[in-house]
Amino acid sequence: MNRREFSLTATAPMLAATALGLPLAAQAQGPRQFKEGKDYARLSKPVATEVPAGKVEVIEFFWYSCGHCNSFEPTFEAWKKTAPQDLVIRRVPVAFNASFVPQQKLYYALEGLNKLPELHAKVFRAIHVERLPLNKDELVFDWIAKQGVELAKFKETYSSFGVANLVRKATQLQNDYQVEGVPSMGIAGRFYTDGSMAGNMDSVLRVVEYLAGQARRS
Repeated sequence: MNRREFSLTATAPMLAATALGLPLAAQAQGPRQFKEGKDYARLSKPVATEVPAGKVEVIEFFWYSCGHCNSFEPTFEAWKKTAPQDLVIRRVPVAFNASFVPQQKLYYALEGLNKLPELHAKVFRAIHVERLPLNKDELVFDWIAKQGVELAKFKETYSSFGVANLVRKATQLQNDYQVEGVPSMGIAGRFYTDGSMAGNMDSVLRVVEYLAGQARRS
């Protein structure tokens, strides 16, 4: 999903094929030499990272209502479990306009309540299988109430200053990395790649590992 598509509609899951969402099963033929300007971009202004020395930060930029993010999620989750130990991997929900904010707040409220391991994949399922948009506060609350989460506590967290601050930081980070579509990846505060650059999302993860290696050596 690219930014131009987001400008057309953000009120329902968008499943149209784009260059960012080439089939995950597509495999590059033989070894590839990843090239700056083709497979990835180097940021003109480095972004501050939140990891200690000796670690490499990797960010997945995503949107719950993005069909390609939904397809990529199982692959990304499996990769996280086998990724090099020095990678600090996290997700950042994007907002290309104000209608995305409820899902940003949903993500950070679940994180604050330690419910992401249990419910992150279920949010994708609710939107893409059950066809629940979860793009307004009340829709989010109605769904949460059915997931065994204490609704009053969730609402308190969802509406808290802490979550609002995380949403602000997420949007700033999205802008700093010049994110044009999702799913996409930011690496070490210095590099950016996505499916349209790398060719498909399987290749994106290999580009990420390559760039992490570059960051280690610099």
